[in-house]
Amino acid sequence: MINCPPVVLSFSGHDPSGGAGIQADIETLSSHQCHSASVITALTEQDSTNVYRIHPQQPDAIIQQANRIFNDMPVKAIKIGLIGHADIACSLAQIITEHPEIPVVLDPILAAGGGTPVANQALIQAIVEHLLPLTTVVTPNSEEARQLTTTDDLDNCGRQLLQSGCQYVLITGTHEHTRDVTHNLYHQGRCIETLSWDRLPHHYHGSGCTLATSIAALLAHQLEPVTAIIEAQQYSWDSLDNGYKIGQGQHLPNRFFWMQPGT
Repeated sequence: MINCPPVVLSFSGHDPSGGAGIQADIETLSSHQCHSASVITALTEQDSTNVYRIHPQQPDAIIQQANRIFNDMPVKAIKIGLIGHADIACSLAQIITEHPEIPVVLDPILAAGGGTPVANQALIQAIVEHLLPLTTVVTPNSEEARQLTTTDDLDNCGRQLLQSGCQYVLITGTHEHTRDVTHNLYHQGRCIETLSWDRLPHHYHGSGCTLATSIAALLAHQLEPVTAIIEAQQYSWDSLDNGYKIGQGQHLPNRFFWMQPGT
């Protein structure tokens, strides 16, 4: 008898370039031998360079789609990416509240890789007030961590985000002007793990999606959160290190790097 792969339900935007969003989630989950169920939160006009326009979907439709999945499949983890509107954030909180046993990984996307903001203050407030208290792991980059809190000091950012109610905070350091990239993991009021990675020479479209979804996949496989968070960093770094430039903008992660001959 074939064992069924664990189901991960992803809420995120549709990226026509295939580098980020739902496509990135599906690739990452498939690479981790998970079954990907998905609900589109927003259609987007974007490419490997930037996001130009967002078309949020109807909150009620998002709830209805999610309920169909929960009534049909044993969802083992939830991943949230691009949200698109404060009302959608509130709808996601309603969905999560009805399934408190399922771990939630939140990638709080506030700006595109090209710099375009994709979240206004109302959405940021909704994330802090309604989603963070329900989140198992939140994965902001350093710029997002500062936007979600009231401080510029990243250590204080980590502590404030924990105080918002989430269980684990992973602040990634790609945007910092450091030789290596340092990621800090916070839990129970303090930094419990710091990992540094060689800084790669390119900029990547969909790197945050890859990391957060990898964590969700590993949680669905019932790994402990700290182990999942550490292993997901390695997977993401390898995906970026084996990435490729197919468009005119950023490089794209190769989420199936392990399938390459000689790997």
